[in-house]
Amino acid sequence: MRAKELRERNEEELLQLQDEAQDQLFRARLQNATHQLDKTSDIRKARREVARIKTVLAERATAVESTDTAENQEE
Repeated sequence: MRAKELRERNEEELLQLQDEAQDQLFRARLQNATHQLDKTSDIRKARREVARIKTVLAERATAVESTDTAENQEE
């Protein structure tokens, strides 16, 4: 899923997607360790998906912090 599509989702959906992506990454790593994984690129794709989701969540947290800081400076 692209970052643009992730930004359209709410925080609850993003957290659920993050859990699913981390679970997928875990399963891919486990399959790789037991030599059952055919496409090792799945590990890279899952890792990047987790990173995309975390980036969007961090952007939102930073945006909230900056608006809170701006409001406090006005007072």
